[in-house]
Amino acid sequence: MIDQYIAHHGKRLYGLCITLCADSFDPDDLYQETWLKVCKKLHLYKPEMKFEYWLTQICVNTWRDQLRHKKFSPFVDLFSSTEEKDSLMENVRASETDDYSDLHSAVNNLPEKLRTTVILHYFQDMDLLSTAQALHVPVGTVKSRLNKARKVLKEVLINEANISF
Repeated sequence: MIDQYIAHHGKRLYGLCITLCADSFDPDDLYQETWLKVCKKLHLYKPEMKFEYWLTQICVNTWRDQLRHKKFSPFVDLFSSTEEKDSLMENVRASETDDYSDLHSAVNNLPEKLRTTVILHYFQDMDLLSTAQALHVPVGTVKSRLNKARKVLKEVLINEANISF
């Protein structure tokens, strides 16, 4: 049964893992850990909620747990240097032809609450209600966070590239 869920939702979940991790964790580990938690908690799933949103909640909560553990762990990174990590990453083929690196970098530097909201709403194409459900916050909070994030991103991107909007 879980194989059907993985086949149907796996690609989208992995994209979310890559976006959330953004150089701080291994997206493969987050992906695997999310599916392990889904297997353990499948009996708690309520069909009135879309499975995709339930899965997203588990993934985001798992990522947050990893963030908390990383803050308190003396073994933060398995690479001996950022050069070693960068060298490995250069060998990975880019999936996009357009260069949105400035935008992704700016999003990655947002505070966690804003960053997570932006990722779910814009990068994962979740509507306001679904984003609110995934984050366990009211829709108004999602709107507020998106508004604040847009202002911060606009300011950062204008300052970095002297772009006029």
